[in-house]
Amino acid sequence: MSDYKIPEQTRIGHVHLKVADLERSLEFYQGLLGFELTTLYGNQAAFISAGGYHHHIGLNTWQSKDAPPAPRYGVGLYHTAILYPTRKDLAIIFDRLLKASYPLTGASDHGVSEALYLDDPDGNGVELYYDRPKEMWPTKADGSLDMYTRGLDLDDLLRELND
Repeated sequence: MSDYKIPEQTRIGHVHLKVADLERSLEFYQGLLGFELTTLYGNQAAFISAGGYHHHIGLNTWQSKDAPPAPRYGVGLYHTAILYPTRKDLAIIFDRLLKASYPLTGASDHGVSEALYLDDPDGNGVELYYDRPKEMWPTKADGSLDMYTRGLDLDDLLRELND
């Protein structure tokens, strides 16, 4: 193994998903989650973003038009994680999901973050989450992170809407 460490300013730039139906995917990512459409490539691909970035998510049907979802117990992407800037923003999207009757697959408190889990229309996992401030992250005696998975108090999350 190498001693090389990736620069700490490095970020994951975008995810590009193969989808079966571009319109259906845009209804989910743009219509429900609120991403902005930045460009379309005919009727086969779309690029969407938050805040005017060129794209955070690419969606295409180049090799997947009308294809079934990938098998749940196979190799592939586990989920795409979308980081919200504030806990209130996470509460707002949770409220939108509730009002749309969109099902969650889970909701967890990980100590370092709070997360909502769901599947997009193609069965791709999606995590919507908020990071707690770093000084609140739980640590072990040796200083390493002490992450965990506990049920997220969804009622408490919704109380953010009243603050």
